[in-house]
Amino acid sequence: MKQGSIVKVAGPLVVAEGMEDAGMADVVHVGPDRLIGEILNMTGGRASIQVYEETGGLGPGAAVETTGAPLSAELGPGMIGTIYDGIQRPLLSLLKETGSNLQRGVSVPALPRDKAWEFVPAVKAGQRVEPGDILGTVQETAAVEHRILVPGDAGGTLKRIVKAGRYTLQDTIAVVETEAGERSLTMVQRWPVRKGRPYRKKLPPQTPLATGQRIIDTLFPLAKGGTAAVPGPFGSGKTVVQHQLAKWADVDIVVYIGCGERGNEMTDVLREFPELTDPRTGRSLMERTVLIANTSDMPVAAREASVYTGITIAEYFRDMGYDVAVIADSTSRWAEALREMSGRLEEMPGEEGYPAYLSSRLAQFYERAGVVETLGSQSRQGSLTAVGAVSPPGGDLSEPVAQGTMRIVKVFWSLDANLAYRRHFPAINWLNSYSLYVDSMGPWYREQLSEGFPALRAQAMALLQEEENLQEIVRLVGRDALSAADRLTLETARMLREDFLQQNAFLPEDSYTPLPQQEGLLRLILRWDGLCRDAVERGAEAEALFALPVREELGRAKTADRDSWRAGYEAIEITMARQIAAQAQGGVQA
Repeated sequence: MKQGSIVKVAGPLVVAEGMEDAGMADVVHVGPDRLIGEILNMTGGRASIQVYEETGGLGPGAAVETTGAPLSAELGPGMIGTIYDGIQRPLLSLLKETGSNLQRGVSVPALPRDKAWEFVPAVKAGQRVEPGDILGTVQETAAVEHRILVPGDAGGTLKRIVKAGRYTLQDTIAVVETEAGERSLTMVQRWPVRKGRPYRKKLPPQTPLATGQRIIDTLFPLAKGGTAAVPGPFGSGKTVVQHQLAKWADVDIVVYIGCGERGNEMTDVLREFPELTDPRTGRSLMERTVLIANTSDMPVAAREASVYTGITIAEYFRDMGYDVAVIADSTSRWAEALREMSGRLEEMPGEEGYPAYLSSRLAQFYERAGVVETLGSQSRQGSLTAVGAVSPPGGDLSEPVAQGTMRIVKVFWSLDANLAYRRHFPAINWLNSYSLYVDSMGPWYREQLSEGFPALRAQAMALLQEEENLQEIVRLVGRDALSAADRLTLETARMLREDFLQQNAFLPEDSYTPLPQQEGLLRLILRWDGLCRDAVERGAEAEALFALPVREELGRAKTADRDSWRAGYEAIEITMARQIAAQAQGGVQA
């Protein structure tokens, strides 16, 4: 293949001439070490290339060779439990190959070629198969059945398929007679990471993604197939929230992308995830997780590619009919990589130096989320939920990445450093956050929980908002100036904050709360509010109501056992009604 030669090197940007045979977005090999790069733009025979590895030592005259193909992900058995870098090189394999420091130019297959997998065919020779049909299955881990799909360009008559047995990824498992001739299929597909995988139809997200986090599920729910952003300044708990989502979210597969984060944070993830117990299976969480680690000291161009690699892997599992969550930490670091490459390309800068196409790139990422009806003759439904952390400098939500993200996503969990410093986790500010899925998921809540659940949520939100208004008065004239009803509002709001919204990740009973129990706890707190208001109207002292013994039982209700909480909440409600009624009777007699 014809080679070009380098004429300029500027950090990760390399300019080469003599590249007339290359095309936009082609992967190229640069220099004697054959560093991996990708063509960003073409001007005649001159190509600007972003190199995914350290370019130190490269100089003018070094050879550049195009592969003629775009940056693609290898998709097949062996991805689950693997830790990749931004361009899907398995880090543990690189460790064995080169040691603890990444070496340049090392090429390692993304999937193990020598490992044999137990393949079970799902179709028979002579059948007609369409793109997206399931050829067979591989039990990749105890939690994940890997479904081998017919590639998008391989529909036709199945001439031959292997019997059940153990095969490597290089073995031919089926032969399909297509319009273009016979096509041999293995268990591996390749797909360009910047191109979304096809589907038959996109469906509206209407089912909540249960996370077990009460402030999320009850106040600011995320739908399966939806999009969410977790913005917050340094130390506000973005990583804590994302770890909880990775562990507890009601999805089949988790793809966690550490995009430009600090090495010590990524090290914590790599150490903790294998040790976390999957609540679904009781085994390691890594048995349904794919990790992509691209720390801040790795080449900046690979950081830009990492989110595309992650979401392509997620789309592949979505096409099998699974519910998948992509967690990107953080899109701000990804945007900074875009800004650096744009500056080296000498493009016209936009706001704060970010490229003018920042918003469109953010949209391209988040728009790949959704609930879809997959390709194939057997109709399947899969979902891909995208959650991206945003790290605005100084917590300034008016900066371009936060603003561009807010225009796209439908759920905004605004983290507050002040709440985190007070050890209130999840540190999501209930006044600045929102979810646009509340109305569309109303029918599901009414059918699966109760008719009154949306009204309970609205009442809780109104009390929290009213508390903020009353706090302004308290700061001016003091709490004693408030009426008994207003003091009751403050007390109920405090209960909502401390006994409902705040959770302790170290207490198993409190770390995760099922949706029915969340409704029961919220109903219990608001029932207390209603009974106390009736008692105050009948002459009871507000402070005496706050001191009732049942108040302490309410505070402990959130740690009730998941199997017996209903009986416990009923007992608390009976006790509560009796004690408040006695206090109200005393007020009437007085």
